[in-house]
Amino acid sequence: MEPDRKQNPLIAVFWDYPEYTDEENIRRTLEEKKDGFFRCWAMRRFLVNGRVIDAFKYFSLKEIAENLDRLRLDAYSRAKWSRLLEVYGPVNRA
Repeated sequence: MEPDRKQNPLIAVFWDYPEYTDEENIRRTLEEKKDGFFRCWAMRRFLVNGRVIDAFKYFSLKEIAENLDRLRLDAYSRAKWSRLLEVYGPVNRA
């Protein structure tokens, strides 16, 4: 039986890597690889293919802001996340 995308939004992010559609596995792997290629690769996948709410489960707004310029994003995703950081980011917050 095929997993339901509504029940597991990770399928949209990692459709071609089923081992990462398990929430515990992706959390553990991200924790083990705090710095480095995998974390940036996973972040890019979330920013391009995932929902904002799901990206925030695994990455902080600060971490996304610090890495946004380094990530290879399509124009739409870059504009979306740049605007999101502009509106919700810590800059100019009282």
